[in-house]
Amino acid sequence: MRRQRRWASKFIWLVILLFLAYELWFAGRVLILRWVEPTSTSFMRAYKNENNKGLSYQWIHYERISSHVKSAVIASEDTRFVDHHGFDWGSLRRAASKNVKEGKIVSGGSTITQQLAKNLFLSPSRSVWRKTQESIVTLMLEAALSKQRILEIYLNVIEWGRGVYGIEAAARHYFNRSAEGISELQAAKLASYIPAPRRYDIIGDTEGSLRKVKIIRGRMSQIKIPNEQDISNVVSP
Repeated sequence: MRRQRRWASKFIWLVILLFLAYELWFAGRVLILRWVEPTSTSFMRAYKNENNKGLSYQWIHYERISSHVKSAVIASEDTRFVDHHGFDWGSLRRAASKNVKEGKIVSGGSTITQQLAKNLFLSPSRSVWRKTQESIVTLMLEAALSKQRILEIYLNVIEWGRGVYGIEAAARHYFNRSAEGISELQAAKLASYIPAPRRYDIIGDTEGSLRKVKIIRGRMSQIKIPNEQDISNVVSP
């Protein structure tokens, strides 16, 4: 009996050590993002594997992205982005209430940081383990990176159409111009595509999406955009 307890104890410690090593691996990958741009994400690799084809992806620095794009995306995806620390609890409660009312998952309530965690390292699955790991990586991102850096990476890696990743590729794909020259209306349209980019890439604007564009434009003037001085939430190296 005593021998069995010793083996059980060793097994538990092994599991704990493996878990810590796994999380340290994620922490290292997050920390390096302070200085290095990601060349691909888990979502990009999944797309290439599923479709056996390349994709359109071009990094563009934060200061060269139209301020309309920044305010439109925050207005659409995460209005409290500058103020929260990775999670918008009010939004999560509203999403949970809506899902219960509908009897299915129709709203996620995820912040920009949570979406970035999933896009960079994880999968689109809805398992409990994936959501737990997403939460852990979200905390890592918020601790290691400024809000500006989080938004810069997010805008550069999320999907905007079939094989179209990042704002520069999206701007050229939809409007034949650089992300620097995107107008307020164009920015609101691009932001409205984020929840279902492949669908809008095929069918274009719809009555429903144009209503959403109008809502986004109405919010944009009230949005705070992170700037280079936004370093208060970053852990010193």
